[in-house]
Amino acid sequence: MVRKKIKRNLRISRYIIYKETLVDYREHFWSFLGAFMGIGIIAFLQSHYLTRDENIFLIGSFGATCVLIYGAIQSPLAQPRNLVGGHLISAFVGVTVYKLMPDIIWLTAPLAVALSIVSMQITKTLHPPGGATALIAVIGSPTIKSLGYGYIWSPVLTGVLILLAVALVFNNITKHRKYPTNSRFTRFFKKQLRKLDN
Repeated sequence: MVRKKIKRNLRISRYIIYKETLVDYREHFWSFLGAFMGIGIIAFLQSHYLTRDENIFLIGSFGATCVLIYGAIQSPLAQPRNLVGGHLISAFVGVTVYKLMPDIIWLTAPLAVALSIVSMQITKTLHPPGGATALIAVIGSPTIKSLGYGYIWSPVLTGVLILLAVALVFNNITKHRKYPTNSRFTRFFKKQLRKLDN
């Protein structure tokens, strides 16, 4: 039973990876445009509302998130629940580790990442860039560290919501792309679009 389940999951993973790496210039165009707009909006807000030294809206884990939500949109790890939940849980874990543990980098950095992975697994919100979000809370600049639990709301939540909004638009512009693949969220999103059309 377990062996069959593992083989089935491997077949599904291979199919998703194969499908995502096909040379389809339309897909590449939409992936590029989505990532460019998502990161561009966050960078624009940062450049207009913060000084150059306060680089807090644009965190490194958002780059990895873009790979998933614009380039591998069928991946279970790229779905909205994983995107939002994974980043928020990881940010909470990272800040908590930073606040409760002594400032010993070889202890706090791996602990933040390891706990964030387990927390995402338990909550079924696994999103690989979440590990980087937890790590940034521990090793980030003094400005990031001074935010404390505010780090969860901004830059993490605000940035994730911007990236999600852009993904919902650019990943659904053509009939070839459909995001999210989660049926409950898809039904909710379509219902909201119908309301806007009326």
